[in-house]
Amino acid sequence: MSDNPATETADFGFRSVPRAEKAGMVRAVFESVAPKYDLMNDLMSLGVHRVWKRIFVSDLDPRPHHQLLDLAGGTGDITFGWLAQGGGKAILSDINAAMLSVGRDRALNKGLVGDVSFLVADAERLPLPDRAVDRVSIAFGLRNCTDKDAVLHEARRVLKPGGRFLCLEFSKVRVAALAPIYDAWSFKALPRIGQIVAKDGDSYQYLAESIRTFPDQERLAGMMRSAGFSRVSVRNLSGGIAAIHAGWRL
Repeated sequence: MSDNPATETADFGFRSVPRAEKAGMVRAVFESVAPKYDLMNDLMSLGVHRVWKRIFVSDLDPRPHHQLLDLAGGTGDITFGWLAQGGGKAILSDINAAMLSVGRDRALNKGLVGDVSFLVADAERLPLPDRAVDRVSIAFGLRNCTDKDAVLHEARRVLKPGGRFLCLEFSKVRVAALAPIYDAWSFKALPRIGQIVAKDGDSYQYLAESIRTFPDQERLAGMMRSAGFSRVSVRNLSGGIAAIHAGWRL
């Protein structure tokens, strides 16, 4: 890899693109899909993402005196789940203002604006002090970040000692019989559904590809340990279609 950041490349689905351009390309994808994002998540996962998120929020262990930083929080599912289960105040953060505006509208409709602050920020460079929050979450967002190691280091930096980071993300299928069915669904059905529902098949082609280029369970666990997290654990969901990675700042 070149020492000159301007000439480095990053994955954008199955394509390599200039590293400096990836964030803008990902932002364009989510600006396109934001109005239909929640509906498309239901279609993409046949509604199972809601079950995964409930498990994820429970693993966050919401407590009234704990504050959550929800990275790449977009439309707010994790933040609202945290509050519903008795968690303390939350910071709903996303690099994409269009996604965050959907989350803000949902918070208004739920009467939760007083419990949530909104932060347009890059998860690789958080405008927050060290040791600021008790929990950091990121759900289906880490794979879209250009520098995943930087995100992990930032998550640990802003955690208080004794705080915990959790990541929910699509991962590597561990049940062999599921793999061909999952591939057919991802690469044939999803782009077509995206074109019909969101008028944007290309963005959903990227989303399917981004899942396959994301680090598998063992590699992501190793990246978390390298970032300084302790007691790193992995919990596979639905045969490894998704996984919860968790680690502590001790």
